[in-house]
Amino acid sequence: MTENAQQQPTAPSTELPTQYTPAEVEGTLYERWVERGYFTADAKSDKPPYTIVIPPPNVTGSLHLGHAFQHTLMDALTRRKRMQGYESLWLPGMDHAGIATQNKVEQQLAEEGKSRHDLGREEFVERVWQWKEEYGGRILGQMRRLGDGVDWSRERFTMDEGLSKAVLTIFKRLYDDELIYRAERIINWCPRCLTAISDIEVEYQEDAGELVSIRYGEGEDSVVVATTRAETMLGDTAVAVHPDDERYKHLIGKQIKLPLTDRTIPVVADTHVDPEFGTGAVKVTPAHDPNDFEIGRRHDLPSLTIMDEHGIITVHGPFLGLDRFEARSTVVGALKEQGRIVAEKRPYMHSVGHCSRCKTTVEPRLSMQWWVKVGPLAKAAGDAVRDGRVRIHPEEMSKRYFDWVDNMHDWCISRQLWWGHRIPIWYGPGGEVVCVGPDEEPPAGEGWTQDPDVLDTWFSSGLWPFSTLGWPEQTEDLRKFYPTDVLLTGHDIIFFWVARMMMFGLYAMDGVAPFHTIALTGLVRDEFGKKMSKSNPNAVDPLVWMDAYGSDAVRFTLANGANPGADVPIGEDWVKASRNFTNKIWNATRFALMNGATVEGPLPDASQMSATDRWILSRLNTTVAQVDAYYDDYQFAKLADALYHFAWDEVFDWYVELSKTTFFAGGEQAQISGRVLGEVLDVTLRLLHPVIPFVTDALWTTLTGGESLVVGEWPTDSGFRDKDAEDEIALVQRVVTEVRRFRKDQGLKDGQKVPARLELGGTALAPHEPAIRQLLRLQPEGDAFAATATLPVAGATVALDLSGTIDVAAERKRLAKDLAAAEKEKAQANAKLGNEAFLAKAPDNVVDKIRGRLAKADEDIARIQAQLENLPEQ
Repeated sequence: MTENAQQQPTAPSTELPTQYTPAEVEGTLYERWVERGYFTADAKSDKPPYTIVIPPPNVTGSLHLGHAFQHTLMDALTRRKRMQGYESLWLPGMDHAGIATQNKVEQQLAEEGKSRHDLGREEFVERVWQWKEEYGGRILGQMRRLGDGVDWSRERFTMDEGLSKAVLTIFKRLYDDELIYRAERIINWCPRCLTAISDIEVEYQEDAGELVSIRYGEGEDSVVVATTRAETMLGDTAVAVHPDDERYKHLIGKQIKLPLTDRTIPVVADTHVDPEFGTGAVKVTPAHDPNDFEIGRRHDLPSLTIMDEHGIITVHGPFLGLDRFEARSTVVGALKEQGRIVAEKRPYMHSVGHCSRCKTTVEPRLSMQWWVKVGPLAKAAGDAVRDGRVRIHPEEMSKRYFDWVDNMHDWCISRQLWWGHRIPIWYGPGGEVVCVGPDEEPPAGEGWTQDPDVLDTWFSSGLWPFSTLGWPEQTEDLRKFYPTDVLLTGHDIIFFWVARMMMFGLYAMDGVAPFHTIALTGLVRDEFGKKMSKSNPNAVDPLVWMDAYGSDAVRFTLANGANPGADVPIGEDWVKASRNFTNKIWNATRFALMNGATVEGPLPDASQMSATDRWILSRLNTTVAQVDAYYDDYQFAKLADALYHFAWDEVFDWYVELSKTTFFAGGEQAQISGRVLGEVLDVTLRLLHPVIPFVTDALWTTLTGGESLVVGEWPTDSGFRDKDAEDEIALVQRVVTEVRRFRKDQGLKDGQKVPARLELGGTALAPHEPAIRQLLRLQPEGDAFAATATLPVAGATVALDLSGTIDVAAERKRLAKDLAAAEKEKAQANAKLGNEAFLAKAPDNVVDKIRGRLAKADEDIARIQAQLENLPEQ
């Protein structure tokens, strides 16, 4: 905490505006928190550390609901730990987003009639830095709007000087350990972005294509193959069959004519071929298919590249210069002319890979690239979870993690871009290859050139948990805050990011994993469970909701839906409900302050308190224990639900209402209850603060005169429990609930007063008669009192005089109609359930539904008959 943070507490206030207006509170309050240094962690502190590094958003991005969701949960975790006395660091930063950022700047240049090649590499990179300073990082300001309690003094960027040194350091170490190598392999190539992309950056979707069956060879020596990419046949170098397939044994080892070319190709036997699929024969194009590439390696087949980086055919002949999709239809047409097409299926729905950024169809392409040998790194990442050093939450998500790390292919880390960390490899005039570390000078002399490619963005972000703390230097931050405590992120980037951080962290930090816990969340969806997308009308800008309802309302809605690993549906009505909750907290606190709630002085002894006071304190401590347990298990939805019901139902709707008669009466008991209410509000606001920080801090500082909840103490369970008081108030609640239900059934308005006689003698209810009457709008019985309805409940009797309050005849007529409908429903359900032929044929779910209808009808009949019995005689 900075010097400015040492603020003297002020006297508690009873003054609050009549309405809560988030826009008048949130921005000013956040800037005050930052100015006072509340979020700045101290590496020299003796406090135990608690660290979370933010999943770095792209420098091109803006705040979307997914960000708001995860940031709310991370903020809640770090705020709570700070209140618990930890040196809490939530470290912010951004990713340079190689492909996305380069695309942004290239689009900008295109509007000027230029390309990056017009500028040259050095000037283009400078232009990207200019773009970053002018347009990048918009999301950082939006994070402030949400209330992110990040340490802005430690903000990092994956291309800053320190992180760049970390990238060069680990590349050099991996290279020297022979875990980085250069080789020609099949990669995913984007003809639009003109770069390799990793497997996890390929999105698969069902596309409508065509499946054509083509006859290769002649007569008995012919074979039929099927393909969805007819143009790639120009690069075929074999046909493969299963070695045990009797249909083709006579062809194995023979040469057959490849249509449309002057080449012959061999028929090879390979166990990869499934004889049950299609014709049992497959074309082999090693330079344009990953499976074919492996077959080619096993059989020493040549690899023929037939198209350039733009997807243009390069094979001499009639197809030269055609785009790959134009070539596809042209090749099929030429094959038809030769009578080579045996069958066509159109449309043929099949899974096709697309670039996750520009949505262009990905082209498998043989290319010389740089790779990470992931075998030993991935094994270490799997072992760390298996032996318990790292916990995945929820546990069932572990399978997805193991499916990935146990079957990981070597990682292509080179990208054909100019924006990013350039690969630190230099090539000499005599074929020399030198890897240059961060503190080394590149080779001098003529003929030396640096590799033109840059590293995959995920390479640098994989170092994030330790590079952001100063590694490879042994900084105070690194010693204090590594390993981090929890990685909270979406389950969709286990493969993109989580596994890479585990591999690099364990490798670079001598076997110490980068975090103790991986807490995986679901994805935010619309209220109908559909994925939100910019191309659909269901996408929501969270800033619009923040403007309308306040950041706290958005945060509480997101937390309230955060079940571990499960997707989170969210709709505007739910945000409105959360806004109502923040208003309820404000108004109830305002009422409490105006009626004697205080935090001054110690709590009275339990013997001086009423049962209502003891009840709410007992429930308060139970809630504290529940919330702590939910936090420790990352059960955000449960803790939000527990806090909502405790605050709204138990504190505001029951305790405050039950205590109103005490407050209005004044005297010593009112002072005792005022102190109890102050304690309850103090603790409740503390419990709510990590999730809804703005309204709680504004209210708490008014209530207590304290400096800020950001640096306030987290409440602890005092152990106080009073089962007798809880049982006693449960009886009161039962009486009030039953009589309210009866009033509603009789059509009485909420505020309508009714004469009543309460027979409470001999029960624990007697001391609560004034509160019960207040809550139920029950007037004392007068001289003309006539009990027209009697309700036995909880060992007591409530007699009501409803004369003149309802039209008994009309009410009997309405209830008789409802009863007839319920009895008809019961008869129909019984008839079906009694029909043996129907039960023999009907599905179980249909039968269960009818049984449910019968049970509901029985409940309705019993309820209506009770209402009729309780009506006064006509």
